[in-house]
Amino acid sequence: MENNNNEHWSRTRKLMFTTLGIWFVFSYVVHWFGNALNNIYFLGFPLGFYMAAQGSLFIFVVLIFWMVNRQNKIDEEFGVHEMHETESNKEN
Repeated sequence: MENNNNEHWSRTRKLMFTTLGIWFVFSYVVHWFGNALNNIYFLGFPLGFYMAAQGSLFIFVVLIFWMVNRQNKIDEEFGVHEMHETESNKEN
């Protein structure tokens, strides 16, 4: 049981640091290079401007759904997931 908990925590921690790394890149790194990115055009807009206006926000929303999906899979694999109401009714 102890190894199972340690493995669950290890995978959860890895997911958390991956998510924070992606968040950091699109929160800070992309904007630090905004002037250089403005030489590239995406959907008709300079990429630096687009990332500041919409791109980073879009990435954050996708990142949230991706992280929740990955965490749910990890939780289900280790048997610590939340039961939906229909699942709990089946067991009773």
